[in-house]
Amino acid sequence: MELKWLLCATLLALGILTVQAHDMDEDNDADDVVDIEDDLDDGIEEVEESKSETSSPPPAPKVTYRPPVPTGEVYFVESFDKGTLDGWILSRAKKDDTDDEIAKYDGKWEVQDMKETKLPGDKGLVMVTRAKHHAISSKLSKPFVFDTKPLIIQYEVNFQNGIECGGAYVKLLSKTPELNLDQFHDKTPYTIMFGPDKCGEDYKLHFIFRHKNPKTGKYEEKHAKRPDADLKTYFTDKKTHLYTLVLNPDNSFEILVDQTVVNSGNLLNDMSPPVNPPREIEDPNDQKPEDWDERPKIPDPDAVKPDDWDEDAPAKIADENAVKPEGWLDDEPEYVADPDAEKPEDWDEDMDGEWEAPQIANPKCETAPGCGTWQRPMIDNPNYKGKWKPPMIDNVNYQGIWKPRKIPNPDFFEDLEPFKMTPFSAVGLELWSMTSDIFFDNFIICTERAVADDWASDGWGLKKAADGAAEPGVVGQMMAAAEERPWLWVVYILTVALPVFLVVLFCCSGKKQPSAAEYKKTDAPQPDVMDDEKEEEKDKGEKEEEEEEEDANEEKLGSDADIGSASQEEEEEEEEEDRKRASEEEETVNRSPRNRKPRKD
Repeated sequence: MELKWLLCATLLALGILTVQAHDMDEDNDADDVVDIEDDLDDGIEEVEESKSETSSPPPAPKVTYRPPVPTGEVYFVESFDKGTLDGWILSRAKKDDTDDEIAKYDGKWEVQDMKETKLPGDKGLVMVTRAKHHAISSKLSKPFVFDTKPLIIQYEVNFQNGIECGGAYVKLLSKTPELNLDQFHDKTPYTIMFGPDKCGEDYKLHFIFRHKNPKTGKYEEKHAKRPDADLKTYFTDKKTHLYTLVLNPDNSFEILVDQTVVNSGNLLNDMSPPVNPPREIEDPNDQKPEDWDERPKIPDPDAVKPDDWDEDAPAKIADENAVKPEGWLDDEPEYVADPDAEKPEDWDEDMDGEWEAPQIANPKCETAPGCGTWQRPMIDNPNYKGKWKPPMIDNVNYQGIWKPRKIPNPDFFEDLEPFKMTPFSAVGLELWSMTSDIFFDNFIICTERAVADDWASDGWGLKKAADGAAEPGVVGQMMAAAEERPWLWVVYILTVALPVFLVVLFCCSGKKQPSAAEYKKTDAPQPDVMDDEKEEEKDKGEKEEEEEEEDANEEKLGSDADIGSASQEEEEEEEEEDRKRASEEEETVNRSPRNRKPRKD
């Protein structure tokens, strides 16, 4: 145990050491070394604390056993807590048609505590011996008559040593004048047989009832369909299981294991063979006519084999294009006598014949493509057609598959209330098993579901609670498994510790933020001050950007205005030049001699 915890502590310490070493390489700060050592010490202390806590788990809650008490009317109840077989009768019968050595019902029954019990004082009926016939029975307080109330039978079974081949079912013995529990055997009439049974890998949960034919008066066994649930665990886990059969007046039934339904159905529809026979049956005296044709297809009578159809052509022929490989050793056999073999010293030629060395593969053939007489490989014959057969055509005389005609069933009857079975007055166990120490407990036969549930809660429920309280947790189960199979430690480390280590390494080994003490040592600003400064710088930068954008807009507007004024000045100058040009032209015209007025004398 110390080795396990040392391994866990070492793994955790290694993870912490690796993470801190990664930080130290990034920071190159001498103070980090002290932090690593402190963290490592803290981690080791936490591991040691968890170790001490785990090594001394809190005590499991104690479940106190109290004998169950029926809470309503019952026909039979037995918890065996008195420690005796009072009320039970051991059979002294012999099986028919069996050797005297094994014919006796001499198997032993005892009232004992369960092996490895978690409930001291809880006793049960134990089938002690193996490979013997066992039979024991007990009377009901009053016979059970099937009328308007359900039938509920419930009991517990524990295969303490597992089960190889054997049963743990109960029989409800029919009420008859001949019933003698002292001579209870396999042929004693019963009304219902119910319970687990196993041989080899065939796991069964029987529900069989004997139905009386109203016409002939004979009884026939009716078996419930096999449940779809996997029953193997109930036979192999060595735990106590609760078996319950609920049979209702409407012919429905339920089979429960540990208060969970594993099979259900109806007596009229889900039994084999069916309770009611068919109304019609095939006429046993009817015979198929000699000319009845059941062939849907027949060979075409008009078909003729083609003239070129060669039935004698072989399916395989030698490949004429094949060429013997170069280097083939025709004169060397494939096998030669072993030159190293020696005749045994005890070889007697008169008795054993002439000794010959065993044959081995010819070593000269290992480097050659082959040895011995070369033969052409065989290939499919393209002209092969096989034996000719005429094609098949529809048979115009086909009459279908012949079946005998149906006639009314002379043995037909209709029983719509198979629930109303033969009354029973005793319960018995008549068993053979190759495994000993099968444990039975807390039998009850009643008509009310609530009474059976209360009985189960006070009996089987306490066992289940005690087993649950005593069972280790998941970690404990893993530790126990590793005790038996040490290689599981490698699986645990790879599947649990390694992923945790990688998460710690990659998620928790980033750049470590300086502590407040380190800021004080270097007079560096605290993180909150640095954050404020960064925010101010960011705001300042944003304001500068806004101002630059405004200046740019103003310059753009100014340049547009300058361009407009310049264009206006150019227009005024052009107009002024036009006026000057016009005035000059006018003066020129006026100075011309043709335009002068004659002067008066």
